[in-house]
Amino acid sequence: MTKKKNTIELLAPAGNLEKLKTALTFGADAVYAGIPDFSLRVRINDFDLERIKEATELCHELGKKIYITTNIFAHNKHLDKLTDYVKILKKIGVDALIVADPGVIQIIKNVWPQAEIHLSTQANCTNWQAAKFWHDLGVQRVVLGREVTLSEIKEIKKRVPKLELEYFIHGAMCMAYSGRCFLSKHFVDKSANLGDCAQPCRWKYNTKSSQTAAPLAGITNYELRNNEEHLIYEEKRPNSPLEIVEEEHGTYILNSKDLMLLDYLEELIDAGVTSFKIEGRAKSVYYQAMIAGIYRHAIDLLLTDKKIAKKEIKKMKKDLEEKIVSRGFTTGFLVGDKADEDTENTHQVIGWEFCGQVQSIKNYELRITNKGKNFLTLVKVHNVIKIGDELEIVMPFYEVKKMKLKKIYDVNTNEAIEKAHGGQERAVLIETSFEIPEFSVLRRKV
Repeated sequence: MTKKKNTIELLAPAGNLEKLKTALTFGADAVYAGIPDFSLRVRINDFDLERIKEATELCHELGKKIYITTNIFAHNKHLDKLTDYVKILKKIGVDALIVADPGVIQIIKNVWPQAEIHLSTQANCTNWQAAKFWHDLGVQRVVLGREVTLSEIKEIKKRVPKLELEYFIHGAMCMAYSGRCFLSKHFVDKSANLGDCAQPCRWKYNTKSSQTAAPLAGITNYELRNNEEHLIYEEKRPNSPLEIVEEEHGTYILNSKDLMLLDYLEELIDAGVTSFKIEGRAKSVYYQAMIAGIYRHAIDLLLTDKKIAKKEIKKMKKDLEEKIVSRGFTTGFLVGDKADEDTENTHQVIGWEFCGQVQSIKNYELRITNKGKNFLTLVKVHNVIKIGDELEIVMPFYEVKKMKLKKIYDVNTNEAIEKAHGGQERAVLIETSFEIPEFSVLRRKV
């Protein structure tokens, strides 16, 4: 069957160069990144301007694109620095800027009139009139709010047909409207809207009846409206209660399940979405490989053979549920439901562990046996790896091979070892009967 022209972009997050390279290797068409000063990812973000330049050159060499997040809600103090920042990004030649603030858009237009501007999901674009407003202002693409339903996407595309639409298809969901949350600022004085969210929605909370609230430190004067209400407080911060109605046992009521829209990719394509976005700049390289690889594989199959696609998607959904840490999964608001919450746990317990990533390939022959050619592969160890482990090797674009680990060598001494622990950039050589591409990831059953 002849493959249709791929007009669907898979857009992956990049918290550092290693994650960027992993995402591209596993099939992302574009990546998004940003430096802490102007991005909504201050923590776990290794990018600076020099690395953005390096990342841009790498993406362009591979025929890929890179979009830079400048999506903070800027205050006056940010404006002068933003002007200089945009000048540098113009010189580097990034492909687009992701923006939430009208003032930032105006600065970009003044400094770099030809820049491609994508409206961030933080701007809460949820209707066609808003989409038209931004498009008339010169925005080429809108990253729709996660609250937008499938029927609304169709109408937005119908009303503003020349506007590109981008939609989140996988990743963490925020308990606040399109991520505009103030809990982090309230609890620890770190503003989510300036990129420094401490994720208080993932903390462990307990509740106490309003009738017995007085013994809690700092809330003796707390104004209660009726005796049926409860106070919620984070277990390490009892002096900062919130009023809420909920069960009386410990809970995680703000802990939204993760978004997964594998089953709705075809509907989103038909609705006019042309860029599928993955959340997770702070996630691991294993997450990058798994999610980019799975969605790349699914998109390619949907564009070639829908019958096979349905079978593969069913299998890949099972892998997502059983082989990667998550908070459980929800379809969010896409089909008119509310986003589901996990009220019992911070995350789902799985039976698999990420244990390493291939750094480079040693293609020289170790020895010839009746089993064929063997290879040595350099692996950066993330969690303990040992002789006898039943491994699954996840390769681009989500090709999975199984193997039993029989030989491990110390990369410095070449001596055979029984096991290796992760951390401190530890790397080992493992013996395999097949070549493993660079950036492939290893997992084992625990």
